[in-house]
Amino acid sequence: MENLKETTITSEKVYDGALLRVRKDTVALPDGKSSVREYIRHPGAVALIAWLPDGKLLFIRQFRYPLKRVFIELPAGKIDPGENPEQTGLRELEEETGYRAEKLRFLMRIHPCIGYSDEVIDIYEAFDLQKTECRPDEHEFMEIFSLSLTEALSMIDKGEITDVKTLAGIFAVNHRKGRS
Repeated sequence: MENLKETTITSEKVYDGALLRVRKDTVALPDGKSSVREYIRHPGAVALIAWLPDGKLLFIRQFRYPLKRVFIELPAGKIDPGENPEQTGLRELEEETGYRAEKLRFLMRIHPCIGYSDEVIDIYEAFDLQKTECRPDEHEFMEIFSLSLTEALSMIDKGEITDVKTLAGIFAVNHRKGRS
């Protein structure tokens, strides 16, 4: 694997925003030549497969500005400074959906944009949900709804769910159920 490794020669900050930081690095390639790599630094995120007592899953509908459309997604959010992923998951689930989970179980880690970002998303299953109060951030507007796993898989088949973290989570729990 060392024969594939690229080594940083120089690194410069291009942009430092509220959520994202953009870097431009010059790297030494395995063949001795150099190249430029531009990429986004991301704080990391957590997504949740939240199981309601009736066996359905919680989802949100939310407008995503870069693609100018509404997407169906799992509840999710970025990791704040000083938080671990479990804390983020519990906080985001309650803020976005108004449900508190008594138990989280790690499902998987994904790297959704490996060509241009260092983003990592940890996906957890959330169990024993208790209804509390939805407290979205002041700039977040979303609809919360539930679907059975079968309904979610059908929406994936129809192209109605296309968000990568949601696809990964749904496919993972479906695969796990198939092995049980």
